[in-house]
Amino acid sequence: MKELYKMQTNGLSQEKSVVQGEKYRITLLTEELIRLEYSEDGQFENRPSQSVINRDFSVPPFQVFEKEDSLEIITDKIHLIYNKEKFSNYGLSIQVRGNISVYHSIWHYGEEATDLLGTARTLDEADGAVKLEHGIISRFGYGVFDDSSSLLLTEDGWVEPRKPGYIDMYFFGYGHNYEKCLKDFYHLTGKTPLLPRYALGNWWSRYYKYTEEEYKNLITRFEREEIPFSVAVIDMDWHLVDIDPKYGSGWTGYTWNRELFPDPKGFMGWLHDHQMKVTLNVHPADGVKAHEEQYEEMAKALGKDWEREEPVNFDISDSKFLEAYFEYLHHPNEENGVDFWWVDWQQGGLTKIPGLDPLWMLNHYHYLDSKRRGKRPMTFSRYAGIGSHRYPIGFSGDTIISWKSLDFQPYFTANASNVGYGWWSHDIGGHMCGYKDDELTTRWIQFGVFSPIMRLHSSNSHFNGKEPWRYNLISELIIKRYLKLRHELIPYLYTMNYYANKKDQPLIRPMYYLEPEIREAYQVPNEYYFGTELIVCPITKPMDKKAGAASFQAWIPEGSWFDFFNGMRYHGGRMLTLYRGLENIPVLAKAGAIIPMANLDTFTNSVENPKEMTIKIFPGKDNQFTMYEDEGNTAIDVPENWAYTIFEWNWAEEPVFYIHKAEGNQLIIPEKRSWKLEFFAMEKGEHPNVYIDGREINVQAEYEEKNSSYIIRIPESKINSEIKILFSKRTKIAKNDNQTRIFDCLYRAEMEYLKKEEIYGYVNSGKTPAELLGILQTLELTDSIYGALSEILLA
Repeated sequence: MKELYKMQTNGLSQEKSVVQGEKYRITLLTEELIRLEYSEDGQFENRPSQSVINRDFSVPPFQVFEKEDSLEIITDKIHLIYNKEKFSNYGLSIQVRGNISVYHSIWHYGEEATDLLGTARTLDEADGAVKLEHGIISRFGYGVFDDSSSLLLTEDGWVEPRKPGYIDMYFFGYGHNYEKCLKDFYHLTGKTPLLPRYALGNWWSRYYKYTEEEYKNLITRFEREEIPFSVAVIDMDWHLVDIDPKYGSGWTGYTWNRELFPDPKGFMGWLHDHQMKVTLNVHPADGVKAHEEQYEEMAKALGKDWEREEPVNFDISDSKFLEAYFEYLHHPNEENGVDFWWVDWQQGGLTKIPGLDPLWMLNHYHYLDSKRRGKRPMTFSRYAGIGSHRYPIGFSGDTIISWKSLDFQPYFTANASNVGYGWWSHDIGGHMCGYKDDELTTRWIQFGVFSPIMRLHSSNSHFNGKEPWRYNLISELIIKRYLKLRHELIPYLYTMNYYANKKDQPLIRPMYYLEPEIREAYQVPNEYYFGTELIVCPITKPMDKKAGAASFQAWIPEGSWFDFFNGMRYHGGRMLTLYRGLENIPVLAKAGAIIPMANLDTFTNSVENPKEMTIKIFPGKDNQFTMYEDEGNTAIDVPENWAYTIFEWNWAEEPVFYIHKAEGNQLIIPEKRSWKLEFFAMEKGEHPNVYIDGREINVQAEYEEKNSSYIIRIPESKINSEIKILFSKRTKIAKNDNQTRIFDCLYRAEMEYLKKEEIYGYVNSGKTPAELLGILQTLELTDSIYGALSEILLA
């Protein structure tokens, strides 16, 4: 195999971590992570596997108590008991130490772990929930991963089956320290790679037979309406589909349809000129037939009888086929402009090599091959088991358009972090069947903007496009605003991309990651942390017509939290039902949150490091946020690639906000930047003072009563300048404007006008929230209207 296909791995464990007998080997990788091997011939495996590529951990402290027929291994975290015979449920057990569970923190070999689950291969044809595979995290304190059936990676870059009967398992006994468990999991199975920056923008995708002219007209209209996109997905109709039946169905193809795309290279160059990257869909299962442009050359290379049109069958288990597959079918298109491939494998998991999943092979080698051109590698394909996080991005498949499908996706996405899989891409808006529902599409896109990858997609129905102007005016305006918001969030998202790679912290994490001992954190499967600063509560059920709002039952952690859009303050440490009209979903910023964003007042599709910045800042707590930037698509990641800017918010005494001087590689960011600073939920008082390098300057500052926010616009200043915004010592968090919010809630509610006046009269009479809640209970309001009003009073 080519050098390109050889991964950097380290299958050897530290010798001092190993406890070995004639037929068993137990390796203490950490105090919590144990490798268990059993081999009848006493030969043990040190090579990396498809899932596990690094067993080189520091030697943890442990004790061994051994007798002729028994073995005990104890660390501070686990207690292993083994009878030295073939692994069995009566002969091998591991208990997680500590007060994890009264009865359930002990595992006996062969038992199926009761964990919090992981993810699934696909959501193809799903109309709601699908069964998830096991994860490594559990409320009972342990997870188990059986690696016995995965293939081994050989030194030459190929794969090899294991010998039959070999047992190779990993026990994760981390208790409720979920983040440490995940960090060690990444050490074992490989880090999450950095994504190219462009992947974090909006993707336009549709299974539709576009012509080149139609596609260009569509992109031009997006630009005219100031709707940004960074990736152009060309589904399967880029290649010949209507072929002679003797060559197959046309589902697999590699020859451009020049009736639709007369100049493929020029077309992709045009998309690049419009600051969009290009991916093509491929269904590789049918191999290469004689009608393909590449057939003769590839058939000759593989020794096929090309004159008699002998098919080149798809055989991913043949290394010669694999190399030809890339050389003749993919590389020429890459030279003409394809940036990455959408590998759409739907044909199951069988090959000529027992246990070898063709999907894993495609993911593994497509990802490695994409390094060839000196850019950041990426592929786009379905999940193929533990270790698949090494091959982002995940394509979740063709879902049914329904509320049930939407309702499952936030949980599905967050829960994938339990196997380290942080970059799912869904068909936002749903793919096929179902029905048109403007509210459903709007809610799906709102979730998509606050999901790992924002990719609109739909089937080849003439009536199933996701262009915003195909919906009613209200939905159209909301969809446009959210698509713009996605590109504004890229500086924040790209920093979280850095965190995922460097700090082993997925962009999306379930609520129980940070509060594992809080029961309620497990009761909100659709709620999740979105990076370090935000919590997202996607609305996945229809609005109540009477209230003009939909609800989400949220767990709000301890402390103060603020609505990302309007600054409304919530006191945490409790469950609370949140209500939102169609215009927004609940997104909560933590006290002290700092969210760096691109300012897109001047429209662009570009996702490059922005010259004009917006920062949203929330009060209540000291905080520091470091924004990381690099060129966005470098092949090799080294520390000197990165620039970083520290934003510091000192709230506790005299509120002061700093934009510190940019550090690191300043060549890859603009020499000067303008800043729009939005300080939410701030009580109106003296205007803050602004300093650049210690010199006070006059700047445009305004106070917005609606959001209780200060907006400060700082003109272009050098990135190696230090900016300071100093507030008065008397500055406080603004009180929620309950009167205005109750008025807005009543205004949209479909109810009797006299009852609206009655309620608003009570609000204006100066009654306390408790008194108002008591009165509302007597007015025979619908549950949703009462709930929406209660949220405001209880926040």
